[in-house]
Amino acid sequence: MASILITGTSKGIGLETALVFARAGHTVHATMRNPARSPELAEMAKRENLPLKVSALDVDSDESVRAAIGRIHNDHGPVDVLVNNAGIERVGPVEEVPLADFREAMETNYFGAIRCIQAVVGDMRKRRSGCIINVTSVAGKISSPPMTPYAASKWALEALSEGLAGEMKAFNVHVAIVEPGIIATDMARRIGDPAASSPYPHRARFSKFFSSALKNPVSPAVVGQKILEIFESGTWQLRHPVGPDAIPLLQWRNGMNDEQWVASSAVDDDTWLRSMGLDPASDAQVKAS
Repeated sequence: MASILITGTSKGIGLETALVFARAGHTVHATMRNPARSPELAEMAKRENLPLKVSALDVDSDESVRAAIGRIHNDHGPVDVLVNNAGIERVGPVEEVPLADFREAMETNYFGAIRCIQAVVGDMRKRRSGCIINVTSVAGKISSPPMTPYAASKWALEALSEGLAGEMKAFNVHVAIVEPGIIATDMARRIGDPAASSPYPHRARFSKFFSSALKNPVSPAVVGQKILEIFESGTWQLRHPVGPDAIPLLQWRNGMNDEQWVASSAVDDDTWLRSMGLDPASDAQVKAS
């Protein structure tokens, strides 16, 4: 069985991915910024007697990443699979979102992944074995207001992953990108919260879109199962959309040229909501794509 390092396991996709791998018999190093504040995963692992250990790792910190991964390597041997899942959302109009929020999104979602990759990839290269799976989002392929700050960080991670895959192919190290659609996580629920007052209409539109989508919630375990499948199958496929709306959302974008896409964000609220399968006068659920 393999040794798996997963970041951002305090909740949501990271927590479920850790459980999926451990229940499959793999040794899981489940990391999070502050384990004391999120005891659920450790408690579940103990209750089920799973091969899973929770440890502290802050992807925003060079020192934390070096120390945490160094301890794992010294105590348990090399990491076979790195799952870069840790991420934060920052949304809103470019005019209104503080520059610090853009930096925070890039620090965690992009530079955090780089720190972890650099800590394990040299050993993978030398062993000519390993797998790096980066969790991005359909927002890593679609940039639409008010998701611009978040999408920018995920686009950066997509570009990094594609280039890294090219570097590592000759060394037999697999690199994959997982692109979830709208998954029932705290992050998605926050995007679905009512929007603050703004001259830009896009947050209010997306709030209704996300809250409607979450009426038919998709468990984060769906993403965890896909990540396990990617590793165990040995596939060289680079991108993996996950969730029932992921491919329809990507097809929605691909069905327009750039100018049409830009124009689609400039229509009035009712037109935009109808284009997303919503009744502007009600809280009707999103129609099946």
